[in-house]
Parts: sequence; structure tokens; C-alpha cells
Amino acid sequence: MSMKAIIEVNPRLPDALEEALNRLRVNASFFDGDVRKIMVVSADPDEGKSFVAMNLWRQMAAARERSILVDANLRRSVMVKQYGISRADGKPLSGLSHYLAGEKALEDCVLSTDMACGDLLPNVKNVANPSLLLEGERFSGLMDQLGGQYRHVILDVPPLGLFADGDRIGHLCDGAILIVRAGVTHKKAIQNAIAQLERADCPMLGIVLNRVGAGSIKILGRYYGKYYGRHYGKGYRADKYFKET
Repeated sequence: MSMKAIIEVNPRLPDALEEALNRLRVNASFFDGDVRKIMVVSADPDEGKSFVAMNLWRQMAAARERSILVDANLRRSVMVKQYGISRADGKPLSGLSHYLAGEKALEDCVLSTDMACGDLLPNVKNVANPSLLLEGERFSGLMDQLGGQYRHVILDVPPLGLFADGDRIGHLCDGAILIVRAGVTHKKAIQNAIAQLERADCPMLGIVLNRVGAGSIKILGRYYGKYYGRHYGKGYRADKYFKET
């Protein structure tokens, strides 16, 4: 049995944003049944990917779609701190890097939540160079195991433009949702991110345009053509609640 988690930070979102995130969840539910392991990624830092990953997972779990959120940012994870995640029994948390290093069993790292269909696999111990952990058989085996146990495996990963971690993780995923910050993310960075996903053989499932202002949707459509995706949260700023990494 997995340990019970406490998530202290759970801000009430504006109704329009809540509905937009629900639409994203509905769109994701239309993916083929073989699409289970979904990586949420951005080209650069501060695009809002961690917020989208967390809330997409919450929406799926609330809809009773058995889901797990995996914090796969092994270098600069701040999810535990930002959301105030702890064990209900007060004992120290263990997470993904502990499991991949062989220090802990998986059942010591996966956390259940107040949502019957929502589990968490946090990352507690950042690693300077996690390449060996991500390239090992333990990680690929974990991905297969989670894909067999859950309808949705949502992975929050480091920005593609900073590290090669996303290539390895993406190769083991069924697809990626790319987060773009309206008016900030450069066209070239998006093109490079898409090319990187293609090299990793990770299908593009869609683009979320974050922090949308007037005209941003038209710009995205003109710049990125067939990769034009869904938008959410007109005028919303993720950093109103959290500092993204």
C-alpha cells in the first residue's frame, strides 16, 4: 500500500481557468487508448509546464481516470516545496531519484492522495547529472510498469532547451504536450523543441498556449502552422501562484 500524501498548497483557481484546464483534460481523453505516458514539457524555463502538469493530473484524477503525476525533473525539482507535499505520517519523503538509484522500493516512493484515482511520484533529491539514472533499465522498466497500472502517467520534465533529459524521457513516452508562453517563447525555440521531440520519436500531442493576451493565438497559429494547439487561461499568469522552473 502506498503512503498517504498531504498537499498543503491547492489554490482556488478562477472559474475560467478551471474550465479551460477541464477542456484540456477532455481533449487529452480523446487520445488513443495506447497513449498513456504523456510528458508535459516546455522549450525554456518559466513557461508554466509544472502548473499544467499538476492541474491536468488533478483534473484526470477528479474525473476518476486512474492517473499518476511523476516529477521527472531530477535536476531542479521544486514541486514538493511549491505545493507543500509531505507524508501524512510525518516521515521523510522518498522520491524518483531514490528509486532510480536503488535506494528505495517503488512502494516507498509512490504517494496516494485524497483523490481515489490520483497518485504521486515526487522527486525529493535533486541530482547534478541524472543521465545515468534516466538511461538505466530501472527507469525504462518503471515507465512500462506505470503505463500498465495507470490510464494516464503525466510526467513533468526539465525544459528541452536546457538539458537532454527530455530526449530520453520522451523516447519512453507515448506523446508530449508542449507548453508555450504567449508573447515570450521565441519561434526558433519552439521549432527546436519540436525537432527534438521528433528525434526522440515522441509524438506531439498538442501545444498549450499559456499566459494568453490579445492576439497571441493568431501569432501562434501563424508561426507554428499545423502545430497550433489548444489555449487556456486568457490573461492568466501562473506566477501569480507559483514560481515555475
